[in-house]
Amino acid sequence: MKVKNVDTPASKPKRNFTNLDELADAISKGLSLQNRRMSHEESVEAAEHLINFFGYNDRVIDNMLEPEDRDAFYTMEDIGVLQTEREETTLYDGREWRIHYWILNVPRIIELSGMKVLETKAPQDADFQIYSEIPDEYWKPN
Repeated sequence: MKVKNVDTPASKPKRNFTNLDELADAISKGLSLQNRRMSHEESVEAAEHLINFFGYNDRVIDNMLEPEDRDAFYTMEDIGVLQTEREETTLYDGREWRIHYWILNVPRIIELSGMKVLETKAPQDADFQIYSEIPDEYWKPN
């Protein structure tokens, strides 16, 4: 599967919000760029899961995430849907305190959702031709 960017006019106004369908589309196409596949239903579920953390905000604080949620966020960061930001502040006792945030990367979400997916068949590898020669009855359980 190949993903091709569809040209968008430069005069389009930039926006700082997204919706569930656009986010799900961006997740699916972003994973396709990494030769990973996700069904439409799975990408909608992933988008819903993600959007539940953000609500109407564009950022969430990292320490509210469970480890499995953080893993999903790292995957979303890999495809560009999320990005991270760190804020440092000095506490009253002089110690440095870091706050880590996850931010929706709306421009990248818009870019990914606007890409056109071209389905292409992978060329048959000669190493796997042997399997096509095995009769179907050998594949069935006894």
